[in-house]
Amino acid sequence: MKFKYSARTKSGEMQVGFIEAANKEAASNILIGHDLYILSLGSAELEKWYDRIFNIFKRVGKVDVMVFTRQFATLLNAGIPLGDTLKSLYKQTRNPLLKEAVYEISSDVDSGLSLSQALERHVGIFSEFYVNMMRSAEITGRMGEVSGFMADYLEKETTLLSKVKNALIYPAVVLGLLGIVVGIMVGFVFPQIQPIFEETNVDIPTVTKILLGTGNFIAQWWLAILVIGLIIIVVLVDYFRTKEGETVMDEISIKVPVLGNLFKKMYVARFAESTSVLIKGGIPIAQALEISGHTIGSIVYRDAIHEVAESVREGELLSQALAKKENYFPILVSQMVAVGESTGKLDSLLDRIATFYTREVDDLLSNLVELIQPILMVIIGVGVGLLFAAVLLPIYSLVQKF
Repeated sequence: MKFKYSARTKSGEMQVGFIEAANKEAASNILIGHDLYILSLGSAELEKWYDRIFNIFKRVGKVDVMVFTRQFATLLNAGIPLGDTLKSLYKQTRNPLLKEAVYEISSDVDSGLSLSQALERHVGIFSEFYVNMMRSAEITGRMGEVSGFMADYLEKETTLLSKVKNALIYPAVVLGLLGIVVGIMVGFVFPQIQPIFEETNVDIPTVTKILLGTGNFIAQWWLAILVIGLIIIVVLVDYFRTKEGETVMDEISIKVPVLGNLFKKMYVARFAESTSVLIKGGIPIAQALEISGHTIGSIVYRDAIHEVAESVREGELLSQALAKKENYFPILVSQMVAVGESTGKLDSLLDRIATFYTREVDDLLSNLVELIQPILMVIIGVGVGLLFAAVLLPIYSLVQKF
């Protein structure tokens, strides 16, 4: 395989070129053997079109990063040097993309880069929040402690997101299956029985007429419906990938009844948790707020937090700035932050806010899960009842006629 590399000699001279080797590790060993400090090393092979498609489904999940961080913190706290820790994690990592990233990070650190600089080159895996936390750890000399904070934070975040997804998967699957059944009945079954009703001149109920009309329309125009549907989906997906689309989606998500309240509390919990960790890491409040805004997962909240950060830079208290954003942060948040400011324990109060709203999210999710089943039963019951009524009522009239 051919690899492209950039490296520095012992005298500091920059070198860029290509090297042939069996794999990336072998290429690295050859370069190191020539007394070169590797800055970057990547494949120079042309990527095939099917590889690009396959790579869409390859990614490093939050669980993988969380496990890596937990192991990283454990090894550092055990007194193992950073270079040896990274080499050990490279051997233990199973995810191929993360394994490659760890290898490159280890090589960069051995070449003289700081850990945060090495992590910064893998923004698709390690967030801005993660990189800045490690940078603060390097400044304060609390690498093991901050790594532990990060592992705890990622674990809480992973658990929370998992609960939200699990709560939404079941109703989505059930409603999807119901939609498929209704589509089959309306598109294929009803058009088959329509001639029978027409030949016998049976009075057809309104529900049946609607479903028969819908079925005929689908049967005649199914290709056009499919094409238009795909075009609409592509356009919507493309739109919601834009900044404007993401903002609209975020606005909708926090304004939807019931779920909007859930998302708001989730965002507040993540804001408090990440800001607390950053302040503990020695990062100034305004900068911590800006970094935290990028970890929330909502453009609307990110913009609101950035405005709060600007107010803090201008000399306003954090509690006062948060009180102005009552639509996003409940009064309780600004009140507890005010207590933290007056007592000098802001990070501790933010921890309490995070704990409180995490419990609120857990309770809300539990209630939603309990409510989902009866609501689904009602929806399915109504849908199945209408389908049976549309079929059985004309058949009953047909039997009476004969």
